[in-house]
Amino acid sequence: MKVRAKKRYGQHFLEPAWAEKLVDAIAPAADERFVEIGPGPGALTLRLAPRVAHLTAIELDADMVTALSPRVPPNVTLLHADFLEIDLATIGAEQPLRVVGNLPYNVSSPILFRLLAAHRTRGGIRDATLMLQREVADRLTASAGTAEYGVLSILIQMHADVRRVLALPPGAFRPAPKVRSAVVSLRFRAPAVVVADERGLEAMVRMMFMQRRKTLLNALSAYAAFRRVQPRAALDAAGIDPRRRPETLQLTELARLADYFASAG
Repeated sequence: MKVRAKKRYGQHFLEPAWAEKLVDAIAPAADERFVEIGPGPGALTLRLAPRVAHLTAIELDADMVTALSPRVPPNVTLLHADFLEIDLATIGAEQPLRVVGNLPYNVSSPILFRLLAAHRTRGGIRDATLMLQREVADRLTASAGTAEYGVLSILIQMHADVRRVLALPPGAFRPAPKVRSAVVSLRFRAPAVVVADERGLEAMVRMMFMQRRKTLLNALSAYAAFRRVQPRAALDAAGIDPRRRPETLQLTELARLADYFASAG
């Protein structure tokens, strides 16, 4: 059964030569268990499966599942499901899972936050190697003080070491997308900084970066009002210049600020 990429799913299939490069970059071991997000026609699936203990491939497109199902080896479980609705606890095993995927550009951020939520609530994910639009990869790897640094950078880097693995040209996929892509590796770990209320930190960061061009004194005002705290008092207590802008704050500074709100609010 020949399958075609469907625009509504944001499908761009990885060419075989690049699938080989990606598997080499992942460096799978024979005793490891993997989850693949969106296997499509199986370019990565069929190269990764012979090198691992087990692979669970989760595909939303029923036609892709029908086409790929007869081709996968016995150590592959192919699920017709939406990854955003899957409970990874049902896939977990005694050893941590490794995650791979060629993510559709329109749902890459929700998938990243889904992985982050799974790590925070139950653990069990060792790492994730993901193909993304280069713009998203830039945000994941961004440092404080850069234009790309923002909510995604902060919340992911709080719980994972992020590195760029490969740069992929449009020709690495069929059909070729109009944007360039990159592969990033997220190695999950304990939080980089410990905060009293991590949900509060997340809410604070999201609200601050809605006004990232403003000074911290102004960007923080909505969240401070919600917590019934004066923004200047919070910034003074955290030792942060109120004239700075949100994208200049390091994780340690954000943690001090969040802890003040947790204690004062």
